[in-house]
Amino acid sequence: AAMTDPAERACARIAPTWPLDRFIALNPFWSLIDKPISEVAGEIAALSGARLLMPRQWYAQEWRAGRLRSEHLREAIAEHGADVTEDELTALFWSGEPTPAQRPLVVSTMEALGHRDHEVTWPEFVMERISRFCATYFGHGQAQISGVRKGGFYASWRGQASMDHAPYLFMDLDGYRATVAKLPRTPGEMITLGCSDLGVVEEERERYLSALLLDVNGWASWCAYLRWTARIAGEDDDHLRELLAIRLAWEWILFHASDETIRAEWRLAMTSWPAIDRAARLVRTDDWILQRAVEIAWLSELRPKLIEGFDAPRPPAPKLQAAFCIDVRSEVFRRALEAQGEGIQTLGVAGFFGLPIEYEQLAADDTRPQLPGLLAPKYRVTDTGVPKGVEATRRARLGASYAWKAFKSSSLSSFAYVDAMGLFFARNLIRDTFRAQKHPAHHPDLAGLSKSEDRMRMPRLTSDVHGEPVTGEVRCEIAATLLQVMGLTQDFARLVLLVGHGSETRNNAHAAGLDCGACNGQPGHVNARAAAALLNDAEVRAGLVAHGIEVPQTTLFLGALHNTTTDEVTLFEDDAHAATHQSDLDGVRIVLERASDATRRERAPRLGLGELSDVKLRAAVAKRARNWAEVRPEWGLAGNAALIVAPRERSQHIDLEGRVFLHDYRHEDDKDHTILVAIMTGPMVVAHWINFQYYASTVDNARYGCGNKVLHNIVGGHLGVFEGNGGDLRIGLSLQSLHDGERWVHAPLRLAVFIEATRPAIDRVLERHAQLAQLVDNEWLHLFQLDATDQAVFARRRGEWTRTP
Repeated sequence: AAMTDPAERACARIAPTWPLDRFIALNPFWSLIDKPISEVAGEIAALSGARLLMPRQWYAQEWRAGRLRSEHLREAIAEHGADVTEDELTALFWSGEPTPAQRPLVVSTMEALGHRDHEVTWPEFVMERISRFCATYFGHGQAQISGVRKGGFYASWRGQASMDHAPYLFMDLDGYRATVAKLPRTPGEMITLGCSDLGVVEEERERYLSALLLDVNGWASWCAYLRWTARIAGEDDDHLRELLAIRLAWEWILFHASDETIRAEWRLAMTSWPAIDRAARLVRTDDWILQRAVEIAWLSELRPKLIEGFDAPRPPAPKLQAAFCIDVRSEVFRRALEAQGEGIQTLGVAGFFGLPIEYEQLAADDTRPQLPGLLAPKYRVTDTGVPKGVEATRRARLGASYAWKAFKSSSLSSFAYVDAMGLFFARNLIRDTFRAQKHPAHHPDLAGLSKSEDRMRMPRLTSDVHGEPVTGEVRCEIAATLLQVMGLTQDFARLVLLVGHGSETRNNAHAAGLDCGACNGQPGHVNARAAAALLNDAEVRAGLVAHGIEVPQTTLFLGALHNTTTDEVTLFEDDAHAATHQSDLDGVRIVLERASDATRRERAPRLGLGELSDVKLRAAVAKRARNWAEVRPEWGLAGNAALIVAPRERSQHIDLEGRVFLHDYRHEDDKDHTILVAIMTGPMVVAHWINFQYYASTVDNARYGCGNKVLHNIVGGHLGVFEGNGGDLRIGLSLQSLHDGERWVHAPLRLAVFIEATRPAIDRVLERHAQLAQLVDNEWLHLFQLDATDQAVFARRRGEWTRTP
């Protein structure tokens, strides 16, 4: 459908949410970044009641704690160019919380005039009917035994609605069955007829239809994901448009099945929309200055320290190099590793290590993406080195396990299972609970494999996604690009670690959210190992010379995995290189263990573990990882606030407290700015997605977070969660990922991006990539340039660069 169609424009406003097994972060307002953030805040407040700012009490707490001070308010006022005084801003601390009105819908109009005694409201009832249908339609397992998907999404719902007695039985809607019988047969007809019959004028249709989608935002986000992934693959998907038709159908049903009083009230309600929109735009304009002042308060501590790093020299050739993902959790470990002695250099790069791949596991029936959600895979990595018999054995083990799990979860067997196996299962549950305290969490990738069988696996780049071999020339180009993006084209150490990251938790629906976002919510060791093997390949090494990169024969690349929950680092395939690098490997194991201890010591206070010896602390974090009842096994990326794109020596002297994404970049080695473009269009966007998912989940957890983790029920095997037994599909992060029960651990600050490159080079990238310019100009993030020549930091605002205080 053309973008002139209001329904299509409404659908385009919804950002996707990824399934639990590929849970990656995304700015839930990604489709709206073409507008200033404050304007979007007013729009969504009017359409859905959502908010994009913290309550005023939170800013008052920052003021009372001394973190927010007068100089920060003055700088924010000057930056904003606002006609407001410092006293007027501080007066907001003691003002009441503004509650702008929300545009009424038919369902809310029904509720306002219903005069019923039922506990369930009309908005709750409509949500429950739609959400249950969606869960059954899209779900796996139990839904597969039904014929609910017959004819497609809207048609299936229409058939189900015609047999639904709940509106009459529970809500006294007498005219429901007769009205449903008149429902249009196609979603397109439903949208056209619905808007017409309800009297929604053409200029209001996009906003009205947007409000309907925001009313079922969780499921709308899921349908947007189906559309997103289809379009990346060069196809399309209509589930989002059909969901809109379903939600509009409920408005149409209530409008026609009710009496004339409701219809008259609805016509009057529509006349209030323009005034509600105006009020929402104006209600919290000064609060945005408070938000900016809190961000300035944090930046005012960081900027001078970055300037101190301008005089740091380029380090000499190191003894050990370790490349980590840019993830903020890596910052703590990198600092600890560097502190183990001279000659240790760490690097930051996107954690998929430049491999746009899908991964086909041993004995797997399909592949999974191991790259950022922005991209479509080009190549395939498969498990090599395993005897054929192991593959057949794993298939048999997985088949038996799946059959048993399917029986336990089947809707037909569940009661019989509990009845017949209850005591036996209870005994096993108790046994497994105690066993869990002693053994590491078993990642799904290891299912059906013994430890020795798993060690045989060697993930290797074997083909493109169509199964065609990857030519030697292409392999060299991939390797050269990776080294260039890492800034590692000379001064190679004898040992170079490529360290992916993953987490270790039990009973955690959002476990993938703690894994590598750059690997589509998967552990990053697959990419790290495949990249290391590629860089060790003799033919690739020879081909790199044509790219101006000479890797010494004595240099060994090795894949590794940083467990961010326990801070242990595992080396892969190290035994294969004992003959040539035994002393290097012995040394690196020692420094990695010491760095792990230091990292755990730094993280211990945030985990409430107090003063423990290294041995006891190691055991304590391992216990948290294996505890089924632990709702905060680690803090993930809570606290993230900035991205630094510069040589490591600019920030190596700073304790960044695990709050900063670090990507290495040397602009003097990037003459044509190809690497700068790749970083700004890739890692910078991913860092913003992560930052703004945390931001949105904090400022409005009810709509853009997933509530209390203790109450979660998984929907459809992997789609998402309900909080409790129903309601909308919940998106975003849980409260336990952001709040420790007493205070917010995550402070919602928009990402501050610091890039050491020339200002004209940065400007050219923004000119050629509209979305990046929108992110900056519309204040979804803040962009700064590190100028080593002038020993200054420049900020880009409204298209101009200004030297910061």
